[in-house]
Amino acid sequence: MENQKERLIANNKKAWHDYTMEERFETGIELKGTEVKSCRLGHCSIKEAFVRIVKDEVWIYGMHINPYEKGNIFNRDPLRPRKLLMHRSEIRKLIGKIATKGYTLVPLKVYLKGKHIKVEIALAKGKKLYDKRQDLAKKDQKRDMERAMKERYR
Repeated sequence: MENQKERLIANNKKAWHDYTMEERFETGIELKGTEVKSCRLGHCSIKEAFVRIVKDEVWIYGMHINPYEKGNIFNRDPLRPRKLLMHRSEIRKLIGKIATKGYTLVPLKVYLKGKHIKVEIALAKGKKLYDKRQDLAKKDQKRDMERAMKERYR
């Protein structure tokens, strides 16, 4: 069970730009029939998605799952809120940390693990504008250094 293959379905690159990740959690997701088929085909997006805790339950909002082509009447609303499955102790821990100013829950990726669809969420803190600039500068510097090393060893 440890070495299950993971296949990425959707990735949230913008989250890494806007937030610093403190702690990550792997959660299950409650999907209806045709949503599972659509996710397996890779028709899923979490670019505009966010996570909230409502009445001791974790929900993801704004996650878009395209309707399954062959699903006809069984298709659900593509943007409906979906419940994330976590242990109660983890949820209580998150509630305590979110009460701290500046923390939020951000979906990072949706992936297939074995036969289950999983969502990775993170406890994150928003970056300031100067933090974003620093990260971009570091990224550019690293890219320039790699380019110089590549040219040097030609």
